[in-house]
Amino acid sequence: MMKPQGFEIPLRKLYKSQKITLQKATIIILLITIIPLFRKIYSSSSSSSSSSSSEVTKHDEISEITAASSTTEGSGGGSGLKCDIFAGEWVPNPEAPYYTNTSCWVIQDQQNCMKYGRPDTEFMRWRWKPYGCDLPNFNPSQFLEIVRGKSMAFVGDSVGRNQMQSLICLLSKVEYPLDVSYTTDDRFKRFQYKIHNFTLASFWTPFLVKSKEHDPTGTSLESLYLDEFDESWTTQIDEFNYLIVSGGHWFFRQLIYRHNSSMIGCHMCMVRNLTDYPASYGYRLAFRTAFRAILSREKFKGITYLRTFSPGHYEGGEWNRGGNCLRKRPFESNEAILEGVYLGMYNAQIEELRAAEKKGRERGLKFRLIDATHAMLLRPDGHPSSYGRWHSDTKSNDCVHWCLPGPIDTWNDFLLNLMKME
Repeated sequence: MMKPQGFEIPLRKLYKSQKITLQKATIIILLITIIPLFRKIYSSSSSSSSSSSSEVTKHDEISEITAASSTTEGSGGGSGLKCDIFAGEWVPNPEAPYYTNTSCWVIQDQQNCMKYGRPDTEFMRWRWKPYGCDLPNFNPSQFLEIVRGKSMAFVGDSVGRNQMQSLICLLSKVEYPLDVSYTTDDRFKRFQYKIHNFTLASFWTPFLVKSKEHDPTGTSLESLYLDEFDESWTTQIDEFNYLIVSGGHWFFRQLIYRHNSSMIGCHMCMVRNLTDYPASYGYRLAFRTAFRAILSREKFKGITYLRTFSPGHYEGGEWNRGGNCLRKRPFESNEAILEGVYLGMYNAQIEELRAAEKKGRERGLKFRLIDATHAMLLRPDGHPSSYGRWHSDTKSNDCVHWCLPGPIDTWNDFLLNLMKME
């Protein structure tokens, strides 16, 4: 019986065929094993690259100037690695504080927590530790050498003044200033460091733009002219080499918003036929106008630093409804998230700073970022609470300002670090 042709294969050919088949099978098995491995490696690399790229993109979207103004050399020394000084955590610092309420005369009662009996002291004994590097402690001698023959102004509300007072206290180890204010109004102060020929000033402008205490409509609400300069400070800045601009909690008030002198909306006004906007709306436009005012000053040649929003920490109620801040230690990084209205305020600032920075390039003006928001979000323990005294109110707890000495001193660590990089 004949076998079907093609089923019978000579032994030599069969061996050769099996050898080829085994070789192919081996190659296939190797490919099956190796390809997924390469995919995993590539995926991990791509994921890492994508994550890093995503972070950089997000960073750039927030502010093109952050990379230039917030990075410092990593702990690797000469490695050239950079790290973001505004991203980190609070770690114990037994060496702090670097001044006391008895060694610094400029501390107001409102922030003089030790004078008014705060029983704990741990809130003074922390320092900000960026991920991947160290933020040097404030060096008063180095700061005064950098600003020798120059001038600096803090523009904003009482929290901005809070930072200026912290700076004066930190510098007190080297030199005390003379009060050379041209007015008796404590909201507009000017100090002179004679030895270093350095002038330090503060300009009170809680809204940064023109405002009127009582709106012309006859309501008791304050009116903001969101497109008009507050000339109490904008006409005074030409001589200054550094401006630190900030603003915040005043924008949570009931406000009437005006543009071209006409009412365009409000915040929590409950006025019929008037659009009620979130606080970030007026906040954004106020910073836009403030930066426009700076850019309009032909004689101003200085550097502008935006110090970002500093969150309050009222718990158990609003500031006027029994709210308080009684925590005794910082939050861990995963215990607090910037969200809601605070996130809206923060984003508005950053976006307006980015726009101003672009316009500033055309004039050769520098705009820089002091991003204090994340660090201060983690410090519910640093406020005066009931251990401070408001000028006219002893019933409300203060969870907006900061004890001196305290976590606000870190803002001047940030400032000096940025100034050294210029």
